[in-house]
Amino acid sequence: MTTPLTPTADPRPDTPGTPPVHPRSDRATEDELPTTVVDVAVIGGGAAGLSGALMLARSRRSVVVIDAGTPRNAPAEGIHGLLGHEGTAPAEYLERGRAEVRQYGARVLTGEVAGARAANPAADGDLRFSVELVDGRHLTARRLLLATGVRDELPAIPGLAAHWGRSVVHCPYCHGWEVRDQPIGVIATRPASLHQALMFRQLSDDIIVFAAGLEIDEETRERCAARGIRIVEDPVEEVVDGPGGALAGVRLAGGEVVARTALAVATELSPRMEGLESLGLRLEDAGGGMGQKIAAGFAGVSEVPGVWIAGNAAEPSLQVGPAAAGGALAGGHINGMLVMADADAAVAAQKQGASVGV
Repeated sequence: MTTPLTPTADPRPDTPGTPPVHPRSDRATEDELPTTVVDVAVIGGGAAGLSGALMLARSRRSVVVIDAGTPRNAPAEGIHGLLGHEGTAPAEYLERGRAEVRQYGARVLTGEVAGARAANPAADGDLRFSVELVDGRHLTARRLLLATGVRDELPAIPGLAAHWGRSVVHCPYCHGWEVRDQPIGVIATRPASLHQALMFRQLSDDIIVFAAGLEIDEETRERCAARGIRIVEDPVEEVVDGPGGALAGVRLAGGEVVARTALAVATELSPRMEGLESLGLRLEDAGGGMGQKIAAGFAGVSEVPGVWIAGNAAEPSLQVGPAAAGGALAGGHINGMLVMADADAAVAAQKQGASVGV
């Protein structure tokens, strides 16, 4: 068993190259939902979604970002490995991002999607998508960028989830420095967990792997032994807290308490798909026992025409920086496709006008 954890015309610049001052850029409240068809609806307002929205808004596309307000990294104290934002609180990073996309006319709404589906195309054949929110609001968009992220599912060990994102971590690059030199326990959930243990060994010389029920080949055992990594094959029954609620260790099935101040565990990941089922997106194996992701190709192009995927929904292993980069790439690609659609529509209209004139 696992425990799931849980993501009218727009203002334009008056002077080319000068960011417009959006009337809501200094407000914490959400923007109004437009009643007209927008170029792109971005579902998910994390690093990937906001970066995609920024690229599109700077290309003078009408953009609405719909964000449920439950980012994956909310429990973390800070973002790491992202140049220029090292240690920035996730909430602060997202607030900056929302302000930046609003500067260029994009709108950011708080809401959950109840349903997103392909709608009847426009008269000229251009695609249309209908997005319904849980609160009854409705939006029509020409294209969709899905940056909904993933859900982490932890092993169902009592006490484990309470420390998630702080003393219980999964990524040596995201939070490894913060637990350096501590006694770290690695709760092995799949064969790749042994590689995870070797990664954390770079950060601490006190590593114990709890590997109940896992088959470990001799070569891996030799590597662990050579690096001073102890392998314990008794099941972990619960996480033990110390004074003040800090993580103190784990209790094994036999009753022994093994002192640890940090635990690493590889979660199982699943894309957040609530309300998106009608789009017909295909899920595929993320590899390495990580779980699933939404199938997507270059720049996040999905198998459903008019729908792009960015961030962890497309690649679960991405940190904030690469997720933002993926969103920016998708946003640029969407704009390029819309440019061609607009050009084709203009050609068709011109030919029709000429025909009527004859």
